[in-house]
Amino acid sequence: MAAEEHTLTSTEYIQHHLTNMTYGKMPDGTWKLAETAAEAKEMGFTAIHLDSMGWSIGLGLIFCLLFWTVAKAANAGIPGKLQSVIEMIIEFVDSSVRDTFHGKSRLIAPLALTIFVWIFLMNLMDLIPVDFIPYTAQQVIGSMLGVDPHHVYFKIVPTTDPNVTLGMALSVFALTIFYSIREKGLAGFGAEFALNPFNPSNPIAKALLIPVNILLELVTFIARPISLALRLFGNMYAGELIFILIALLPFWIQWALSVPWAIFHILIITLQAFIFMMLTIVYMSMATEKH
Repeated sequence: MAAEEHTLTSTEYIQHHLTNMTYGKMPDGTWKLAETAAEAKEMGFTAIHLDSMGWSIGLGLIFCLLFWTVAKAANAGIPGKLQSVIEMIIEFVDSSVRDTFHGKSRLIAPLALTIFVWIFLMNLMDLIPVDFIPYTAQQVIGSMLGVDPHHVYFKIVPTTDPNVTLGMALSVFALTIFYSIREKGLAGFGAEFALNPFNPSNPIAKALLIPVNILLELVTFIARPISLALRLFGNMYAGELIFILIALLPFWIQWALSVPWAIFHILIITLQAFIFMMLTIVYMSMATEKH
């Protein structure tokens, strides 16, 4: 955004980079692309973050196409470099599932693989220079819509959008509820809330402690998807913010800071994808255990 650096303050520059491209319904009933953060806020629940949706779906399709292409071309001979990398990822995920998941389900391994690779690809977008794609998108979309490029917002890291991370976490949450009820039945699922963690042998004490158990278990149960989503969002959002702050510095010092941070950020990107995958496996394993 070299052209914008002469007109935007540091605060405005940061806010512009942290605002999503939002499409939604205005209070007057018109549907439009928000040109300011205030307009995006006015859209309320009808707002859709087009950039987060586009990049997350696009990267998901790239993941499916890449693995399908490698699987179709796989042979028993000497594998190529790409096939070797894909096989290493699959073996790593498969061993993680075997070590952590104690139930029986054909869904868990594909689910874990999808979560790990998909989140990794979304996180990987954070390593692209902060101005490269957004500036190009602003010029192209601005000229197409006939609006000032400054009023076009474009984020390329889906996991810095809490809507994306919460959507994934709630999907995992729904699966854990489904598997819990399928394996234990409604009575068994309800008993986990009513009879844990306090389960005395005295029937009167047991009845008196049921409300306490339900309250404690509900708090723990609901905290799972929230913590799962906010952990991923918080780490990636902070990483993106640091890249933006580095971009505000003089050019000669940007490389001295951005390169070491990018190298370190590769570890964060991979670790956050791994943590989300492992917690998903753990929650699914807890859902299928009977005790």
